[in-house]
Amino acid sequence: MSALVVDNIGQLVTNDPTSGEEPLGVVRDAALVAEDGLVDAVERAGRAAGDEVVDAAGRSVIPGFVDSHTHLVFAGDRAEEFAERMAGRPYEAGGIRVTTEATRAASAATLRELAEARRAEALQAGITTIEIKSGYGLDVTTERRLCEIAAELTDEVTFLGAHAVPPEYEDHADDYVDLVRGEMLDACAPLCRWVDVFCERGAFDAEQSRAVLEAGRAAGLGLRVHGNQLGAGPGVRLAVELEAASVDHCTYLADEDIEALYGSETVATFLPATDFSTRQPYPDARRAIDAGAAVALATNCNPGSSYTTSMAFCIALAVREMGMTIEEALLAATVGGASALRRDDVGQLAPGSRADAAILAAPTYAHLVYRPGVPLVAATIVGGELKT
Repeated sequence: MSALVVDNIGQLVTNDPTSGEEPLGVVRDAALVAEDGLVDAVERAGRAAGDEVVDAAGRSVIPGFVDSHTHLVFAGDRAEEFAERMAGRPYEAGGIRVTTEATRAASAATLRELAEARRAEALQAGITTIEIKSGYGLDVTTERRLCEIAAELTDEVTFLGAHAVPPEYEDHADDYVDLVRGEMLDACAPLCRWVDVFCERGAFDAEQSRAVLEAGRAAGLGLRVHGNQLGAGPGVRLAVELEAASVDHCTYLADEDIEALYGSETVATFLPATDFSTRQPYPDARRAIDAGAAVALATNCNPGSSYTTSMAFCIALAVREMGMTIEEALLAATVGGASALRRDDVGQLAPGSRADAAILAAPTYAHLVYRPGVPLVAATIVGGELKT
């Protein structure tokens, strides 16, 4: 048995209201004790012993971020497209095809090296649990390869063959949907926990999306949906109807979408770095939260619309642009992400939870917003082991 103690914590965020001050369960002058990868106890500073002791030196410690929406496995660069958007060109979903061409052309070794580097970057940014989607292959062989590489990096792999219609199927999208829900799903499902679909104009309509999701569910996968990013649409209500774990983007929410989310088990996952990068309006998170919807924040790290692994950046945007309090945003990036993955073992630092934490180079979690753009994660702990 091995024990890690993080001692002399000035402000420990447990996300367990029974452990400390609400709403984040804050404990001051604390020590976090981890044993065999799990949180064993929260004690007063200076009173715990372990095989390894890390001195937090009065800094803040928070649960590791849970990033429930990323696209880390890809090749190619779309900086030119980004520059054109900053000059006024509108975002279009068709840019996915540019990355698809580069990804299909890349070797497995190259894709693995690129994905590993992005995962390491995310870990340094305090992301201890991460979901990774396929979706830049759009053919059976490449989608399978992307799922294989993602599965080397996380248990939370999502099959997203229905990310876009590839050029070779441009005039017969329904045939591509048949491929996705048939041969492609059969090849990828054994490697995945989830299936996802881009239910959006320029991608897949409601019935095509339903067909993919129902096939994924029949294959034993949980459901996720990209919805309501580019305008009002059926994505949110389809996700709720099919009891998807999450519906992501939610930039445009009609009253009926809010009503559908309230009382459902579907988490509305906001991706504010995407709206920053695409110059879209920011979601009205305040409205969704006040209506009782469960919410999460995620990075949506991808080459076209959100090339960042900084959850702190997303938190700052959510507070500044989406009407969330700092506490709500931090909860959304930890417990919210865990809920979007239907996990109860991460996103908090309560006894029995996985010992995933970020030590901040700051006395309080408020610095995540107070000092935007500054890399404040001094060290990351995963499963009770100091990683960075």
